[in-house]
Amino acid sequence: MKLGEKVSLMRTLKGLTQEEMAVKLNMSTTGYAKIERGETKLQNPRLEKIAGALGIELKDLLNFDAQNVFKASFHDQCLQYSQNIYINSAIELTQELEKMRVKLDAKDREVELLSEQVNQLKDIITLMKNVSPSQ
Repeated sequence: MKLGEKVSLMRTLKGLTQEEMAVKLNMSTTGYAKIERGETKLQNPRLEKIAGALGIELKDLLNFDAQNVFKASFHDQCLQYSQNIYINSAIELTQELEKMRVKLDAKDREVELLSEQVNQLKDIITLMKNVSPSQ
């Protein structure tokens, strides 16, 4: 896997757009896109900035290949989720990311439903409080 492909995959894994990476690196989006396409020769200072923008160590970026293990962890107040993902290709990475997006969308829908139920229960409580005992 070429370095530009590694950068692109790591950016995708982190959920960043090319525009967001360009801003973090203080460069144009076009210039950043050239990095991902392998059209720009990368020197260590730029590689260090890219790794920093991705929140990883430079060695992890350089050692990243098609057989890495990613540990994706999602934490919020309602849900703790952790899964090891074994990636053998860029296609598998894309598929795993899509699976995670589907799971997160389902969780978001469930939270919406629960919120609606809470509001309905609040309305019922309010109605019950307003009903006098003699009725």
